[in-house]
Amino acid sequence: MNFTHVKITTTIPPQNADELRGALGRAGAGVIGEYSFCSFSVQGKGRFKASENASPHLGNPGEFEVVEEEQVEVTCERDRAKQVIDALKQAHPYEEPIIEITPLLAENEL
Repeated sequence: MNFTHVKITTTIPPQNADELRGALGRAGAGVIGEYSFCSFSVQGKGRFKASENASPHLGNPGEFEVVEEEQVEVTCERDRAKQVIDALKQAHPYEEPIIEITPLLAENEL
């Protein structure tokens, strides 16, 4: 089955979310009809333990951490997804951001 759009989801510290949304929008994500820079966000808590070799943006190596995060979702055309993901990585403060890519079906494909 072919699909023309994807949803890209990541988590980021709330203080960095607006910068990320701007970078994603400039890369072509979040276009819905006559609207641009569209996104959806929800607040939550991220949990992790960085190895002793990591350089975490938040927390300390070797310690369990619980941090405030914002989950940001955008949609984009599939052929722009690599460009959008590159922009996400450039704007994201984490060493290894979580990037979830979900194919989207158009309503007429149901």
